Amino acid sequence: MKTEIIYNADTELKKIIHQWQSHLEHERRYSLHTLDAYSRDLSEFTSFFDTPLTLGKLKKINVRDFRAYISHRAAKHIAKSSLSREISTLKNFFKWLDKNNYCQNAAIDVISSPRQGKVLPKALDINETFKVLSQSAACAFKSWEGYRDKAIFTLLYGCGLRISEALALNFDDIKEDSEFLRVSGKGNKTRFVPILPEVISQIKSYIAECPYSLRNGEALFLGARGERLNPRIIQRQMQKIRMQLNLPDNLTPHALRHSFATHLLAQGTDLRAIQELLGHASLTTTQRYTDVQIETLQKEYNKAHLLEEK
Repeated sequence: MKTEIIYNADTELKKIIHQWQSHLEHERRYSLHTLDAYSRDLSEFTSFFDTPLTLGKLKKINVRDFRAYISHRAAKHIAKSSLSREISTLKNFFKWLDKNNYCQNAAIDVISSPRQGKVLPKALDINETFKVLSQSAACAFKSWEGYRDKAIFTLLYGCGLRISEALALNFDDIKEDSEFLRVSGKGNKTRFVPILPEVISQIKSYIAECPYSLRNGEALFLGARGERLNPRIIQRQMQKIRMQLNLPDNLTPHALRHSFATHLLAQGTDLRAIQELLGHASLTTTQRYTDVQIETLQKEYNKAHLLEEK
């Protein structure tokens, strides 16, 4: 259970923080998960100070204060990605305060995020991918759940979806005669992705075996008790699969989305088309897959080189 979010701030500032949260949720349409993370980041920042923060004190925070806070957080050995998000939260909050004429503090603009190592997406090769899809049905406790899991894994790979996107689908989102699937992604942004006949076939098999009534406007993928399926169930299934197939420990269901993109790129698909299919806001994010391709080619070259030496 998550702890209560407490702000070391006076009553006026707490009300203003609530307005900022409302802005993030209703105007910027941040997910509840992101909103919770940003709120906790700001709570952590306010707790750094000995006395409750006020608007007046926020105006007077200088570069040295901000850097002292960042050093304090870095000393906790939190991940660079988490520290970067915390700095992003502060920049977001102070920018909003300025825009809404509450207070202005130029010192926050001087603060930069820590450099992060380049992390390449983890992708499976084609043979490994199909082994995962084949094994997905065998790891379920009940037969109908096996059909469900295989349908989900096929959907993640066949359409390049995030788990959250796949499990957010409702029964009437899947139409047998449709060639495209309407997906609601991050920030409630809608995109359309081609849906392959094999994906439709696996979903139809699951629907036929599902012991619960599936209704329009309600969840497509259900858990053991008939509720919308929790992502953690699919993550656990992937853990079982990777143990049985002796795959890397860091393999997650999200790897199927990465594999979708990597395999398309290998077949010569345009990078901007892949960007649209994945729902990436920036082409820079999609360009990571070119690095995956180079890394894969290098491995294949090294293997071939070793064979020649033998």
